Formats: sequence, structure tokens, C-alpha cells
Amino acid sequence: MAELSSSERAVVERAGAEPMIDQVLSWASVNSGSRNLAGLERMADLLVDAFSALPGILRLDDPAPVEAVDAAGRSVKIEHGRHLHLNVRPTAPVQLLLTGHMDTVYATDHPFQQTRWIEDGVLNGPGVADMKGGLSVMLAALKAVEQIPIADRLGYQVIINSDEEVGSPASAALLARAAQGKAAALTYEPAALPVGTLAGARPGSGNFSFVVRGRSAHAGRNPEEGRNALVAAAELALRLAMSKTPGLSINPARIEGGSPNNVVPDLAVLRVNMRPRTTDDQEIASRLIAKALDETSAAHEVHIEAHGGFGRPPKPLTEEAEALFELVEAAATDLGQAIAWRPTGGVCDGNNIAACGVPVVDTMGVRGGKIHSEEEYLIVDSLAERAALSALTILRLAGES
Repeated sequence: MAELSSSERAVVERAGAEPMIDQVLSWASVNSGSRNLAGLERMADLLVDAFSALPGILRLDDPAPVEAVDAAGRSVKIEHGRHLHLNVRPTAPVQLLLTGHMDTVYATDHPFQQTRWIEDGVLNGPGVADMKGGLSVMLAALKAVEQIPIADRLGYQVIINSDEEVGSPASAALLARAAQGKAAALTYEPAALPVGTLAGARPGSGNFSFVVRGRSAHAGRNPEEGRNALVAAAELALRLAMSKTPGLSINPARIEGGSPNNVVPDLAVLRVNMRPRTTDDQEIASRLIAKALDETSAAHEVHIEAHGGFGRPPKPLTEEAEALFELVEAAATDLGQAIAWRPTGGVCDGNNIAACGVPVVDTMGVRGGKIHSEEEYLIVDSLAERAALSALTILRLAGES
């Protein structure tokens, strides 16, 4: 470990000493799947209790209204949980944004509900890495920073949303508002690799539902009078899949609809995910979608409605972002932690924050792996490591401006 100042050493030691593993075990015992509103409310209450240790104004914000298309092609309202929002010293000279999410990918009927020790120091459990461990790291770092005089120079907002795992549709506007005027942001997704590697550039992501409406007819007596929506949806899927480019991945994921075998189906819904590497690739994607819809509609004489969009903009590694990465890397080096960063194919709230012009490091959470599976695990030593790294990074950001 390099020579740290007395303030830095004090904040690092305090952060690492917080009882984070107890929090992770407690929080992971609560199922907070993105659609489990009761579980999310319970999780929000636990987080309010924990984050009440910090100063500022703490509240639970209502989710923004969200609509989606169901399998019958109808627009339906989707309910989400409330979002934790903490605002500390909004007039301080240095303003930061720290974000995380309380939801997981594991529904109430998922078999993966319990934590267990795989081996000494390695905990398996739902959300232990993604990202209840990260939330504990964030809290430990902030509690430590609050104990030193320089904290008066630092203002920050904390957003812990309830819908990150489903694309943050009910919290994107809240994140955008909170990002305004911030010098930097830290998000507590788990490290990109178990060794602690940070995620650098990220592609964008768009989710689309294409509602294809044809005309029903008897499959034997007058099939020529029908317009097969299922066939049109299948062709649209193929057109889109074959339109991928080196900077744009396209994944037709599901077709819903159809009819009995003796009826020409008049409805189908095609679900597609697209991941553009750059904003130019995103514009290309929009043109490809329009072309594929026009050609498929004309070829099959069907009507196609497009729903959805690019909820996660591409996140390039800008000069400002690279400077923030270098600050984090220097802090890690001074703590005796080897750290690097690399591009990744995943997306998160860091995409949305970066689109607001704020440099962000979005993998400040724990080391672990196999997230979104029943093998998800947390390396327990990384709780103290990453809390120390966050605390030192925040301290240096507060002292730089």
C-alpha cells in the first residue's frame, strides 16, 4: 500500500470495517425480483433504515408510469417499485451521483432463493453480487467519508432504483434529473471480471415489440383471403437478423400469437433486442427497422406497429470518463489493488448517466461472478476492498475541485 494521508488512511480503515457481510446476508434473504412489488417494498424499507445513517433528505420516489405491449398486442400498464433517493448537501462545491439497484432477476417462483457458503470466503446467493453486495459497499464508503472534515465540501445524490434489471423504464427520468450538474458518478454493478476489472465502453440497448396485424381466414376453404401475421412476423425477424453489422447486434428473441391450425393467424408479436456500439450505429438501426417494416408490410399486406426504443444509449469511453477511470486506478494502486478496465457487451444505468454528459465508472461493486444464474457468487474479501476503493475515490474527487 502506498503512503496515504492521515485523512485517507482513516477513511479507508473506517470503510473496510463496516459490517457489510451481515447486510448482504440480510438483504439477500428478501426476494426483490423486478416484478415482486411486495418484496421490493420490503427491500426499500430495509435500505431506508440503512441509509438513514447518512445526512440529507431521504425519501422513496414513486415510479414513473410505464406501458408495454402484451401478447395480444394491447398496451398495458406495468407496475414498478419505489426508488430510494437521498440528497446530501446540494449546495456543496463538489457534487457526485452514486447509483445502484435493489431489484434482482429472480422471481418469487424461481428456485434460487437462499444463500449458502460455497467455500470459506465465497458466498452463493440471489443478488449477493448483483447488487446487494454493491449497495453495502456504497453505504460503507459514504459512512466513512462522512466522518472527516472534508465531507463539508462534498454533496451527492444516491439513487437506488427498483427496475434496473428490466431496463430502468420507471427510473430513467429520475436518473437523468439527478445527473444534472454532477462532476462524476459511481455505479455499483459488480466488477466485470472476478479479479476486479472495471467495465469501460458499453454498447447501447433497445427493446422492441412489433405488433403484426393480418387477416384471419379458414386455412382450408379460403386461405388466400387471409393475411398470415405469424409468417410476416417470422420474415420480419429474419430481415432484422440478417441486417446486423459489426457495430450492431440484433437478437429476435420471441414471437407470440398464432391461431388454431385451421385458421390463418391475424396477430403476432415479435420481440427484438438491439445493441448498437455507437450513436451512429443506433441511427443505422433506426433506419434498418423502418426499412424492414416497410418491406415486410408490403410483401404480406399486413399492418405492423413498432413499440419500444433504445432505453440504454451507447456509452463510449470519453476523455472525461477516461480521466475518472485513471483516478480510480490510481486509488486502487495506492491501496495495493491491481485494477484495469475493458469494453463489455452488457448495459446498465451507467449508459443513461453517461448520456447526460457525466463521466461514470459503473462497476464499483464487489468481485464475484456468474450473475443472473443460480451460481451467482460474491468474494467476501472484496467487500472491504471495494469499500476502501470507493471511499478513497470519493475523498479524492472531493479534494480535487
